[in-house]
Amino acid sequence: MLGLIRRYLEAGIMANGVVMERWEGTPQGGPLSPLLANVLLDEVDKELEKRGHAFVRYADDCNVYVRSRRAGERVMETLRRLYARLRLRVNEAKSAVSRPQDRKFLGYSFWVAKGGVIKRRVAPKALAAMKDRVRGITTRNGGRSVKRVIAELRSYLTGWKAYFRLAETPRVLSDLDEWIRHRLRLVQLKQWKRGTTIYREMKRLGAPRPRPGRWR
Repeated sequence: MLGLIRRYLEAGIMANGVVMERWEGTPQGGPLSPLLANVLLDEVDKELEKRGHAFVRYADDCNVYVRSRRAGERVMETLRRLYARLRLRVNEAKSAVSRPQDRKFLGYSFWVAKGGVIKRRVAPKALAAMKDRVRGITTRNGGRSVKRVIAELRSYLTGWKAYFRLAETPRVLSDLDEWIRHRLRLVQLKQWKRGTTIYREMKRLGAPRPRPGRWR
């Protein structure tokens, strides 16, 4: 294991197609960071298990679920002590004692359905980031064909959908699908440019005669 870690640390990194030497730290998003976190934080995991806490951790991102705010504050103080023992610090700016539905974990959050049932959802911040990405892909000033825009969009959305397939929010995802189709229609209308072209193409596609401002 130590030999494997050393080889990771001694390996260079590639930035913009150029191999570069690295003198300290580990590359963000690399496979070594989660491995080192699991080795180092194993002691923290065992202590939380010993205390009977329900928790989930990926690398250094950890959520602990308790029944009250007071219990959450006690756990937070315990984590500060455990991390300090390992010469680590809790990131106070990103950490908080709060309700599960107000926090996120790896892009997911929770919501309370009818009957008090807790279900998974895409966290608001992750959803906003996805919309920003789609806006960038479907910008009407890129000079790209609709076919190319759709291909790029498909490449991104296929991975996004696979990652968030556990979300239990069909209405939100349905509204999102409608919004994406609207973005694509705007791209197409921008490329048709003239009203006469828009009318001819929409008629060719079998669209009904619109009221003013209907085709948007």
